[in-house]
Amino acid sequence: MRSPLEGRHFDIVIVGGGINGAAIARECVRHGETVLLVEQNDFSSGTTSRATRIIHGGLRYLEHGEISLVRESLREREYLLHEKSHLVRPLNFLLALPSGGERKALEIRFGLWLYRRFANRPAVSSATDDKRAIEKLLDSGQQWSVFAYEDAQCEFPERLVIEWLVEAAQNGAVIRNYCEVLAVESANGKITGARLRDRRAKHEFRVTCSWLINATGPWADSICQRSNIATDEPMIGGLRGSHILLPTFSGATRAAVYTEAIDSRPIFVIPWAGQLLVGTTEVKDNDDPGRVQPSADEIAYLMRSFQRLFPSVGCNFRDIRAAFAGVRPLPFVSDRSPDAITRSHLLVDHAFDGAENMISIIGGKLTTAASLAREVARAIGIRVTEPRGYAVRELTQAGDLMRSFQHHVENRAHVSAESAAAIVRLFGPRATEVADLAAEDDCLRQPICPHTRHIVAEAVYAFRNEFAASLSDALLRRVPVAFSPCWSEECSQASAERIGSAMNWDSQRIAKERESFEEDYARFLAKPPAVAT
Repeated sequence: MRSPLEGRHFDIVIVGGGINGAAIARECVRHGETVLLVEQNDFSSGTTSRATRIIHGGLRYLEHGEISLVRESLREREYLLHEKSHLVRPLNFLLALPSGGERKALEIRFGLWLYRRFANRPAVSSATDDKRAIEKLLDSGQQWSVFAYEDAQCEFPERLVIEWLVEAAQNGAVIRNYCEVLAVESANGKITGARLRDRRAKHEFRVTCSWLINATGPWADSICQRSNIATDEPMIGGLRGSHILLPTFSGATRAAVYTEAIDSRPIFVIPWAGQLLVGTTEVKDNDDPGRVQPSADEIAYLMRSFQRLFPSVGCNFRDIRAAFAGVRPLPFVSDRSPDAITRSHLLVDHAFDGAENMISIIGGKLTTAASLAREVARAIGIRVTEPRGYAVRELTQAGDLMRSFQHHVENRAHVSAESAAAIVRLFGPRATEVADLAAEDDCLRQPICPHTRHIVAEAVYAFRNEFAASLSDALLRRVPVAFSPCWSEECSQASAERIGSAMNWDSQRIAKERESFEEDYARFLAKPPAVAT
């Protein structure tokens, strides 16, 4: 049950529960503001969950001269590596370029030197084995130049969003998923509040506010349109980015690969959730962001680019396990190619559109969400200083801390060392709370499905403490075991029954939750139809 909000006043209403909205809520409530964050679906179910899942400085941004964005991204990468070391971890990257490509070796060496200098990190010394491994796999019909550098990966940014929202709620923010904005309300050219619909409670209500932040990503223009806020031109020039998932293969490197696609565009091949994530594309897309799907041409483009890179692997179109797409909410620019559009974020002040004290967020990245939040806070009059550095903790020390949590979980919850490690990798310090819950009952220590080390207590914890409202919320965005390559109908059935039993759902509720989950799963990670080779 959720307490009624009708007529309540908030200093700030934030619309959108992706990475940017979560970061803004956390930042503002830290400084004593009263905050309401609403999301029309579940948190991070839009663009955030469809990203390439890397935390990077943006090596490619150097090509376009976006030096300040590279510096900002590298600084924020370091903060995340230390603040959220259980979710954001260093990852070696190999830049593999064919001879005769658009990027020359000398330019690349200078760019990597500059990149490391901005990051204040030495050259990668641990990538020798990875380089040898990839050189054996690359197309032997042409020469390749392979360079090593380091960035980071956030395997499950959905978890990062949830942790920031939990922090915001613990500091007093009101956090609501499945709550959509019907209209932003204003009077005398100034924002006064919003009319909302709680999709779970099935009722409409109004709140008032001093500021409204539109952090809905590719839905930003839609919020303005339904509220009769007329902008001179569209704010969002959506770009569809598609990915395919392939099985890993014998001899595959543990490093991510950054290379050129068949048309010389940059793409990534990244180890993710026991598979390979290949992406991404850049196709203009201004249709409904909630229904975005990769096209057959994009799937073929990514597959052929992978085959060009690793012809000896023998991977073909039938091996594609799934494909998914999201819309990047980049600024609308009518006369530029997708590559030339800035990846930096923009804040649009709607004072001249008759909606003073409303700001729309355009663009942004996983890496720079926290710095964007500080910028938003300053824009609405909150005194926020830039971090002067983090509490220095070497990554080996962070590893020791995670191992101590793992030891506690293993002993408290009476689970295997492998399960304890899996829980800590998702929940970090809060893994001890999951362990306390698991200690209550044997059924909570069961694996969620026969093929995972994650246990039912993690899902129950998500329902009790992390705003999960459905089986989909739990299995796709809180304890995302459904992304594993072995997921099957057996897993779906077992997880629904085990979690449902622990949550005291009746058989009808269990069946309904499973059916809804399978629909959500198919919309997101469906195996694409056969693509002609």
